[in-house]
Amino acid sequence: MERMSTERELASRLLADASSRVVRTVDGLHGDDWNEPSLLPHWTRAHVVAHLALNAEGMARGLHGVVADDATGPRPMYDSDEMRDRDITDLATADPAQLRDRLLAGTTSLNQAIAAIPDGRWETRVERTPGGREIRAGAFPGMRLRELEIHHVDLGAGYTTSDWSGEFAIHLLNAMVKRLDPPQPFEVRPLDVDRVWRFGPDGDGVAIVTGPAADLGWWLTGRPAPETLSCSRGELPSIEGW
Repeated sequence: MERMSTERELASRLLADASSRVVRTVDGLHGDDWNEPSLLPHWTRAHVVAHLALNAEGMARGLHGVVADDATGPRPMYDSDEMRDRDITDLATADPAQLRDRLLAGTTSLNQAIAAIPDGRWETRVERTPGGREIRAGAFPGMRLRELEIHHVDLGAGYTTSDWSGEFAIHLLNAMVKRLDPPQPFEVRPLDVDRVWRFGPDGDGVAIVTGPAADLGWWLTGRPAPETLSCSRGELPSIEGW
């Protein structure tokens, strides 16, 4: 449990700066900048900001329910995946000032919700959607940090993986080990971190993927592989989208 606590505390410490950086980038968007394509297929920059705003609201809703005096227990983050997608599409068409206000308000609400969780409630489970996947309350700070840092790059507005801190790059690699279950094993060996991350089943003769830690983390989310990466077997393993 100590490892989980350490990851949560690290993420909580990095969240404020990550949020501020995203807001500064959003403040630099003007006019047609909002409707320019993001790095995500079929999403404009407005879609990415709308997602970040609604993601903060959803997480705050779930966490507020953890400490609420309500016999029904924690509320799900989203009412349904369909409603989540529809809300993103609708909010992406809003006035940019409204979008920015929703992002700021959602971020503030989430920060307050995280701060309100007592030490004994971090293991409480929150449903992503009713009857769907359950998420530990203690995982929310890390989830939000990854949303902010990864989607900040997705905005395609000047912020890149080279702007990620070494702490976040390692945090992301740790998170991707938990997320991915490839059929064929491989190891990730960053050139700038003296650690090895193992993916997939046990076995010998695994492929070795090398490159900067931040670029390896980016690729492991299912994004296009940077040219800085290389694999001992030539072609990089296939990674499903995040």
